[in-house]
Amino acid sequence: MKQTRPILNASDFKRILSRIAHEIIEKHQGADNLALVGIQTRGDFLAHRLADQIRKIENVTLPVGSMDINMYRDDWTKISHQPVVRPSDIPFSVNDTNIILVDDVLYTGRTIRAAMEALMDFGRPARIELAILVDRGHRELPIQADYKGIFMDTGHQDTIQVHVSEHDDQDLVFREINS
Repeated sequence: MKQTRPILNASDFKRILSRIAHEIIEKHQGADNLALVGIQTRGDFLAHRLADQIRKIENVTLPVGSMDINMYRDDWTKISHQPVVRPSDIPFSVNDTNIILVDDVLYTGRTIRAAMEALMDFGRPARIELAILVDRGHRELPIQADYKGIFMDTGHQDTIQVHVSEHDDQDLVFREINS
């Protein structure tokens, strides 16, 4: 039996992304030499929102890229025999740049491992950091977020669904509890 519980609403999204933007600026003492790369699909929209927040705070426009990591996943054959691969778009040099990967949910760490591997095909960043909206625990790899919205203790069988207005017509995070 599935139970669905809302976790975050549109107001929560705004507060969390504003806080993460401030944390990034504080840690880097500004926005110099920073770029954001969103992991498709929803991480891409979150990366653009973070860039917009940083622009409002620092009056600096950060470069933003978008990355499809499907071919770098270690489980792509389990997902589909014909995985949908979208183009990555990183319109700036990643060499010697501080890159912040942005994703919606951090779970096992495998998506982030794949994203780091894909990013290395574009060059050698000075540093890679991670910003996520929801950390649900259960890591299989030693990967942690540098900036996170919330931590939600979940069961392995549960799922976290993130909806963003640009793709899903609303900002909402909910948890599906499978018992």
